[in-house]
Amino acid sequence: QLQVVESGGGLVQSGGSLRLSCAASGPVFEIYDMGWYRQAPEKERELVASITTDGSTNYDDSVKGRFTISRDNTKNMVYLYLQMNSLKPEDTAVYYCNTPRLVVNPAYNYWGQGTQVTVSE
Repeated sequence: QLQVVESGGGLVQSGGSLRLSCAASGPVFEIYDMGWYRQAPEKERELVASITTDGSTNYDDSVKGRFTISRDNTKNMVYLYLQMNSLKPEDTAVYYCNTPRLVVNPAYNYWGQGTQVTVSE
C-alpha cells in the first residue's frame, strides 16, 4: 500500500528559505527515482526536482541553483527533502512528492495531500 505525507510548507517572504519533507512508504518508492512536484493555481502540476536511488539529481531550470533535493532510504520508508533557498513569489504552489516512474502512467493517480508554500513579495 502506498502512502506519502508531505510537510514543511508555510508562508515566507521573497528571498527566504524553507525545507520540505516527505515520508513515503511502499516498495516502489524504495526502488524508483523520487521527485518533488508543484501545482500553482490554475496551472498543471510540474516536476521541479528528481533524484535517483544512487543520488543523481535533476532540476527544472526555474529552480536550478536555488533548490536542493535529497533522499534517505530506510527499511520500508523513503524520506525525501527539498531545501528551497532564495524563494520567489512564482514558487508559490502546493508541493507534492511522488515517483516519476509511476506518475508518467495515465492510470496512476495516487497523491498525498501536499504542502502549501506561499512566498510573499
